[in-house]
Amino acid sequence: MGLRDILTGRHEVKGPAPDRLFAISTAYVTLESDHEIEPVGTAAIVFQALATSDFEAALRETEEVVKATGGESATSLSTQDDSYGYRWMVLKSPAGAPSVEDLAVGINAVSGSIETAGHGERLLCAVFAFADAQKRRIYFIYKYKRGFWYPFVPDPVHDQQRSTERELQIKAQMASELPMEPEIERWFPLWGIPI
Repeated sequence: MGLRDILTGRHEVKGPAPDRLFAISTAYVTLESDHEIEPVGTAAIVFQALATSDFEAALRETEEVVKATGGESATSLSTQDDSYGYRWMVLKSPAGAPSVEDLAVGINAVSGSIETAGHGERLLCAVFAFADAQKRRIYFIYKYKRGFWYPFVPDPVHDQQRSTERELQIKAQMASELPMEPEIERWFPLWGIPI
């Protein structure tokens, strides 16, 4: 931080270490073997789209890259906008062959392209879908601005409610595998996840 930063009250915020996203590509082994939480084979990156030609061109280029690299692993890609103005770019492994590694590589390619185009501040999060032994969904959410993960477990019985107890249990089980968000009040729910 320099003198100008002190005088103006501004300081540069360092982005999270890029390897934190890839922690999921090894953590899923522990989820499967120790906790009976299986990958579903879908992941998404969520960002606030801009209606500018350069942003849309960057997204088209990103989609082409992901489709080309995903062709080897048969990972498919689709996009959809939600009612809050965010775009979900959804990556899906082929049926019966979920690959958390391939999904993490694809998500990283998308976020890297958006950051390279100068729009890194538009990134909200990445979401990876899992299911427990009772087939209940468990999401692992990676927040780009913080560089931390947190579990999100929607209550299967009550709409728009979450299972906080289960989330805290997962945090305790996975704290050594994933860099977990230490401030629980930052564990924001994502309702209507399309994966």
